Amino acid sequence: MKVLITGATNGMGKGVAKVLAGIDNQKHEIILMGRSKELGEATIREIGNFTMNTKLSFVLCDLTRLSDVRNTINQIKSKHEYLDCIFINAGLGYAAKRVETEDGMDSHFQVNYLSQFMLTLNLLNLLENSQKGGRVIFNVTRGGKIFWEDIQMKNGWSFEPAIHQAMVAKRMFLVKLHDLYKGVNAPKVSFIGFEISKTVWSNQLNIIPVSMKIMATVMKFLGTFISIEECGKIMAPLFTESQEESLKRSGKFITWKKNEFIGLKEEETVFDQEMQERLWNISLELCNDEATSGISESLLSQSFPFQQQ
Repeated sequence: MKVLITGATNGMGKGVAKVLAGIDNQKHEIILMGRSKELGEATIREIGNFTMNTKLSFVLCDLTRLSDVRNTINQIKSKHEYLDCIFINAGLGYAAKRVETEDGMDSHFQVNYLSQFMLTLNLLNLLENSQKGGRVIFNVTRGGKIFWEDIQMKNGWSFEPAIHQAMVAKRMFLVKLHDLYKGVNAPKVSFIGFEISKTVWSNQLNIIPVSMKIMATVMKFLGTFISIEECGKIMAPLFTESQEESLKRSGKFITWKKNEFIGLKEEETVFDQEMQERLWNISLELCNDEATSGISESLLSQSFPFQQQ
């Protein structure tokens, strides 16, 4: 499998990359994406030395810049004719204050959702070219609401509602993609939302306040946390299972519990087609990207296969 992982130099992304690189006789090709060239290269060396997998590469992309996302899309498409999977994983966590990107958006909304909305739409044709069943796995959690009147959260911002807004936006996005691709003439691509049942111990803990760090340490002692490698082992089957099995999960929100994947009850608002359409249109407007808008038009008109620049 050829897998693109966003946020691949830390946390869940790094854990999935490390496990996939090491299994099945190191046959999987892993494309790691991150915002630090130095950390990306170090991660490749670490995983390569640990697994002996030589099919590792890094693509530099700062998701706080839509111009970076466009350049990354062009770079990936110039080097790869297909992808078997994209892991939409990158995301900002704790922050002491709201940060606005150079594109004029709340950084949590742009990084955790919008930039990866744009990335996913522009790489769908590579997933359609997969011979093993193209799929997108979304790292998501329950809850959240869209602040329709203040989607950039300029008023009353705090990091948890900002994170959860992006999470529900991703879940609405994956359900809409699933519905668009389940047509008779559509290519077989699956879209799956996954919530890890335990918190993953990551470098995010280095930036949280002392009080939260103490609480996290206690929770780790009580077994609430798991390592990035354990997370990777849990998730690996979602990336390597057959197309048939992956399609059965498409459009669903799942987790891992008692040694099996189980479905989670999704909120009705996520299935609301008017809300999905509203979010989709807002997202296109914010991306302000001609190619992305063209892809959307083809998707919504069910013009498969659709042309992409």
